[in-house]
Amino acid sequence: MKKITTPFTEEQTKGLKSGDTVLITGFLYTARDAAHARLVKLIEEGKELPFDIKEQIIYYVGPTPAKPGNVIGSAGPTTSYRMDSYAPTLLDHGLKGMIGKGKRDAGVKESIIKNNGVYFAAVGGAAALIAKTIKSAEIIAYEDLGAEAIRKIYVEDFPAIVINDVYGNDLYNEGQKLYEVKE
Repeated sequence: MKKITTPFTEEQTKGLKSGDTVLITGFLYTARDAAHARLVKLIEEGKELPFDIKEQIIYYVGPTPAKPGNVIGSAGPTTSYRMDSYAPTLLDHGLKGMIGKGKRDAGVKESIIKNNGVYFAAVGGAAALIAKTIKSAEIIAYEDLGAEAIRKIYVEDFPAIVINDVYGNDLYNEGQKLYEVKE
């Protein structure tokens, strides 16, 4: 198990390989497809983003409302492919990490290599447990999107697994190869 902190530097990304399990401490930003579309539109228009994306990690999550006394509600990962059309642009502008669940398309994987990024998976179905690692949360942009608003969250020992690394490795493909029938 490797411990990493944010900001998430290129030195850190190069030290990770697909299959590594990590505990992340520091600030993450939450965003899903509606927020991603707005971020990419701002970039295309040459406008400033609502947060500095350089050396940051975006967690693909739309948390449920917090119960009294809690910082956030359940906060499990959402399916990542919905962000695939936006991720390369964000990586080109300094994003270093993404957390979600499921495979990424070829364009995202190429952009991860080109930009020295990392794609992590969080465990689906563990939303309530993941929420316990979130120590603070504040909406910083697009409040009108409700659960999909961009939040700045502080996490301590957020568990994740490296799926796609800077070297072109893909844990999902590697895992499947272990079970291929060889004739």
